[in-house]
Amino acid sequence: MKYMILWLGLTVLFALVEAGTVAMVSIWFAAGSLCALIAAALGAGPVVQAVVFLAVSGILLAALRPLARKYLKKTRTNVDSLPGTEGIVTEDIHNLEAVGRVKLGAMSWAARSTSGDPIPAGTVVRVDRIEGVRAFVTPVKENVEI
Repeated sequence: MKYMILWLGLTVLFALVEAGTVAMVSIWFAAGSLCALIAAALGAGPVVQAVVFLAVSGILLAALRPLARKYLKKTRTNVDSLPGTEGIVTEDIHNLEAVGRVKLGAMSWAARSTSGDPIPAGTVVRVDRIEGVRAFVTPVKENVEI
């Protein structure tokens, strides 16, 4: 009985950790501890329970984690979604003068030229990277009506 409580507690703990991280870290151990709980309920000894826990957790981790990482795509959000998007320069970009702004979607960002070359207002640009609160951009098309 005490081992059943142990395995039930571990199952709940691993499930809560997984729910809190959603990183496919402990779900394998939750499944392993659930199988060990079933083994305990069927009367298996503590050594058999531990072997069941380790075997099930290890097999699931080795077999399913690579598949989960491959097929469960991460959706980029917020700042991580900006590289590759296009925007329009609203204030001339001059790296040496540390000025320039670009409109990306509905937001205005401080901008710098990736190449270091000035970029005039009205130019359509592509975001190469974000560093802090600055977007580093490259021209795509010349002057567009703002």
